[in-house]
Amino acid sequence: MARIAGVDVPNNKQVRIGLTYIYGIGDSRAAKILTAADIDPIAKVGTLDEDQLNAIRQVIEKQGMIEGDLRKEISLNIKRLIEIQSYRGLRHRRSLPVRGQRTHTNARTRKGPRKGTVAGKKKATK
Repeated sequence: MARIAGVDVPNNKQVRIGLTYIYGIGDSRAAKILTAADIDPIAKVGTLDEDQLNAIRQVIEKQGMIEGDLRKEISLNIKRLIEIQSYRGLRHRRSLPVRGQRTHTNARTRKGPRKGTVAGKKKATK
């Protein structure tokens, strides 16, 4: 397995697909990285030599944040929104959808499993 940016990229995948295993790199960004590094996107990760892997690593370092730095910045942005008590921050705090989605019937991913209705006690008749 090739190790790029602290992530083990599987050898049996195409390079374009393998780079998406790194947090912060999607399909389009992977294609741009491989174009800049002058590497065939269809080639398997296991067939790349050290020079090609180093070229990929250098392009990734130049392009911007990935993995831990990106996760840290995103969490700090969310904490800032919560701290200034913006509408988005309140939605984050309450674990509700942030971007205007409806919550009456959907939003089960954010809200979690449904809370079952508790049946009330029946009063004894005299």
